[in-house]
Amino acid sequence: MPYIRLMRASSLALAAALPLPIAAQDAQLPKPAYRPIATTQLHVGALRLLLRSDTQTLAGLSPLAEPTFDFVPGAREAERQGDGYNHVGDIDIRLRIPGGAWHDFASAHRRRAITILPAHGATLAAADITASMGNGIPIRVERRWVDAGGTPALRFTLVNTARTPVEIGVLGMPMVFDNIIDGRTLEQAHAAASFVDPYIGRDAGYLQVTRLSGRGPALLVLPEGHSPLEAYVPLPSERDAPKDSTFAEKSPRSQTSEGFYDWTVASKGYADREWSKAGPPWNAPTSITLAPGERREVGVRFVQSPDIRGIEATLAAQHRPVAVGVPGYVVPTDLRASLFLNYGSKVARIESFPAGALVATPAPGAKGWARYAVQAHGWGPARLSITYADGTVQTVSYAITKPLDQVMADIGRFTTSRQWFDDPADPFHRAPAILTYDKEAGRIVTQEPRVWISGMSDEGGAGSWVAAMMKQLDNPDPAEVAKLETLVDKTVVGNLQVASGEHAGAVKKSLFYYAPTEHPGYYDPSTNWKSWTSWSHKDADDLGRAYNYPHVAIGHWVLYRLARNHPGLVSAHGWKWYLDHAYATVTAMMRDAPYYTQFGLMEGDVFVDILKDLQREGMTVEATHMEALMKGRADHWKTLRYPFGSEMAWDSTGQPEVYAWMRYFGYQPQADTTREAILGYDPTIPSWGYNGNVRRYWDFLYGGKYPRIERQIHHYGSALNAVPLFDAYRANPADTHLLRVAYGGMMGGITNIDRDGFGSAAFHSWPDRMAWDPYTGDYGMGFFGHAYAAATYLVNDATFGWLAYGGNLTQTGGKVTVAPKDSARARLFVAPAGAWITLEAGKIASASYAPKTGTITLTLDPADATTPAARLHLETTIAGGRRYAVATGTAERGAQTIALSAQPTTVVLAPR
Repeated sequence: MPYIRLMRASSLALAAALPLPIAAQDAQLPKPAYRPIATTQLHVGALRLLLRSDTQTLAGLSPLAEPTFDFVPGAREAERQGDGYNHVGDIDIRLRIPGGAWHDFASAHRRRAITILPAHGATLAAADITASMGNGIPIRVERRWVDAGGTPALRFTLVNTARTPVEIGVLGMPMVFDNIIDGRTLEQAHAAASFVDPYIGRDAGYLQVTRLSGRGPALLVLPEGHSPLEAYVPLPSERDAPKDSTFAEKSPRSQTSEGFYDWTVASKGYADREWSKAGPPWNAPTSITLAPGERREVGVRFVQSPDIRGIEATLAAQHRPVAVGVPGYVVPTDLRASLFLNYGSKVARIESFPAGALVATPAPGAKGWARYAVQAHGWGPARLSITYADGTVQTVSYAITKPLDQVMADIGRFTTSRQWFDDPADPFHRAPAILTYDKEAGRIVTQEPRVWISGMSDEGGAGSWVAAMMKQLDNPDPAEVAKLETLVDKTVVGNLQVASGEHAGAVKKSLFYYAPTEHPGYYDPSTNWKSWTSWSHKDADDLGRAYNYPHVAIGHWVLYRLARNHPGLVSAHGWKWYLDHAYATVTAMMRDAPYYTQFGLMEGDVFVDILKDLQREGMTVEATHMEALMKGRADHWKTLRYPFGSEMAWDSTGQPEVYAWMRYFGYQPQADTTREAILGYDPTIPSWGYNGNVRRYWDFLYGGKYPRIERQIHHYGSALNAVPLFDAYRANPADTHLLRVAYGGMMGGITNIDRDGFGSAAFHSWPDRMAWDPYTGDYGMGFFGHAYAAATYLVNDATFGWLAYGGNLTQTGGKVTVAPKDSARARLFVAPAGAWITLEAGKIASASYAPKTGTITLTLDPADATTPAARLHLETTIAGGRRYAVATGTAERGAQTIALSAQPTTVVLAPR
């Protein structure tokens, strides 16, 4: 959603909602003067630390090799020095005498002078900070900064000074890193800011702090001693926290600042109170009971990784458990997955929660890694708890889905039935339509003060019908296609999209709007219609938002592909009508919405396919014109250091289209910069939620039922950003990190779909909710990414050997065979050959690869009523790769048309 909205948001009434960005606030207020902060400098290993002289909290953390870069917000230390500002080195504790009430204590809440303790040997600084914890705390809290074998460590010693046992229900250590984009340009943010991603894996848990540019070094925060990362708990901003809350952070959250979190060792106190109505947490909540006089030490240490790709090697070098799931941690029940484990202690046992949901069976290992075959049963979230012989416990979180062909059928059915809106009396002329759905209420959302949500446009309103369209691309259903043809004919063209005249092809911001004089009595009076989100008729009719154009282009392009490749499936118009309208949508965008075209657009990858289809169809005039328009955008991006700016201060949705055009026009350095920046906000982590989960934390405000600034899990960015990473991997199959992140994001985009076929906008990651948002919202943009990128990858991994991402693999007679189980079964990459095989029609039942000869043999599904022939494209993606020839079929429009029959068809691809 547009940054300009944030700048106008002072009247927004969404859950007490969104303030002006900090930069905007600062522009209205005089700059206060702050007293200088005295610090002490320490060098430990590869890192330089600055400790505040008064509090001994962390005021700077830099690589020695790059001392001007700071992982923590040291440049803001002066303004963040007072009460309520958390730092690394602070601690939050909730405790009680057994049977009594919980009481909260926090070192940052109201600072008091600490007592400096002697520091000698490996101890670099020490203090008794009990006085700063608050009055009446029955334990002594000591903090030490330690050189732990060449890495800096932060340790807390807790001593029960009471005469009775004390139960600690919350023990959290604030993790304050510089994710603050306030007042920074895109270039400054990429140079100075970092993002944090958690592996909430108990004893194996860690944080990875990665720079926005994706450049190294990266920082790892690891448990020191027995300090499991049981939960990762947001520190509420003062504005959002309950009055007089002890656990809070004075820095406000906003679109330019995600906020800070606690590394939480014990969380039962939260589960008893704030989380009592939430979904299941990542780990079972625990507490710590200290007998009188008993001590407990907890802490973390800070380790530099040379780069993002080196994180797992750094973990292993630090003797931490490392887990790698293939193809990831989203597992359909018909797919055989693998889990590789690397740790110095042997596995003692593996347990599944719920019992039987995941069956992990030992399998032949690979180069020092233990391997387990993982079979999923049932549906929904599950986890494996791995206990090692030394007592270390690691948890790996999975999501179990139906077989993906069933998931595709579910979302197609749900969107075209329960979300089908066909009210001929609708005053906004939305019928027929596929509108946003509220699963919690069990109804279509026909009106919302954020009008786009009910208006079939913008991301929050277009999502559902885009999802319905993209489902048809590789899994067409005749009845669903017929409904979508009607939707395009009656509602899109001529209503959402201008049909003729000087603005032909242009797209409105919303069909729904707020105009009580036009439609008296229509609007729910119990809802607030007074904010800027309730666009007037004039505002909703605005044609100038380029972000809306890819949605409509997708509708035309999918129907073009179906009409061209599946005879008889599309009847309203011929294929050329749809391709003409897709082209007209692109040209109208450049004419009527030029401002936002300076940015990459979500789903803008489809423009590349539209251009290529124009070229294949011999529509030279149109193709030449469109290519020139797109090159103008790409030439602009080529001049920028970071060519993926946005209407937002920082965003994660323009990168895929920017990358696609950089690659198309041969601007590889800019494509590489974009790829690495994606890796800076898109991690590979042993959790279905965070693996391939692209950073996004503000779009619940614009597309969710429960709006707040909150880290979203598998918002549409996950699957969209998978698309360029897949392309980058196909160009360089040695870089399997790209494949793992991409597959995590692409499959993450499936977890949004529930057993009925409802697709949620995103998952609420904060542990007080831990649930999917009830609105479909903007999910369809993510489903576009999934459907567009779905494929099976056959890989000979340098460490793990032969693997299949998205299929079931067997090895016999010198051949490697894979049966695809991805949602399309129309795309296959054979990595050792660099062979990218795509079908516009037809499905791959199995594929065999003979490494000695390089021969690839495909077995295609039999023909069906609308698929009498397969259309196969074959591309060699690696430099110097072998070229393949297809002996059967007829060359047509850059592909091979291969007749299908009532029996499976075999196609041999022979290297030339």
